[in-house]
Amino acid sequence: MRQSTRVLVLGIGNLLWADEGFGVRAVEALNRDYAFPDNVRLLDGGTQGLYLLDHITSTDILVVFDAVDYGLPPATLKLAENDDVPQFLGAKKMSLHQTGFQEVLATADLLGKLPEHLFLIGVQPVELEDYGGSLRDEVKAQIPAAIEHALTYLARFGIDAQRRETPLPEAETIACERMVLSRYEDERPDEDDACRVGDDRVLAMAATRVAAEREGQR
Repeated sequence: MRQSTRVLVLGIGNLLWADEGFGVRAVEALNRDYAFPDNVRLLDGGTQGLYLLDHITSTDILVVFDAVDYGLPPATLKLAENDDVPQFLGAKKMSLHQTGFQEVLATADLLGKLPEHLFLIGVQPVELEDYGGSLRDEVKAQIPAAIEHALTYLARFGIDAQRRETPLPEAETIACERMVLSRYEDERPDEDDACRVGDDRVLAMAATRVAAEREGQR
């Protein structure tokens, strides 16, 4: 591999919706445990969509971690390469971030700047409808295997990651320091203080307002 080859390892997804955060948690863990040559970047792509376009178009090799609904048993890992990556991302969209990322790849292709090599490491989510929730244990347990797939793929291009003698502390994250996994899980309010799917108090207020408006129109 040429030293000028540009490599991007990207985690995408929404940390606020349980297993949707798999991609970001995987790239966080990779950064914590491994060091890479200067031509390799690790990035928390979150839900940025088209804001990632410049990163994608300036890359030769792109590795993506994401939660993808393949219709497989929960927590199953599924790999896709090159032309299959957009196909799998579009199989069954779970959220807007996947629509946005598909648009990024399509736009990069139209510009003639799609990375030469694409590799998707996807996991079948266990739970999504849990606002403020963390990864389910089955999905969290797949992060080491997902990282091994990424390392094996990169090794095909002569990219050797060095395992850190001492993992980086969580605070030295490539994501948001306030959202590191331990803090996110430890500081989550209980269900009485923070509703998981929709606050009945807010919904009741909205229903009351709609009823009042209808009564006023009679």
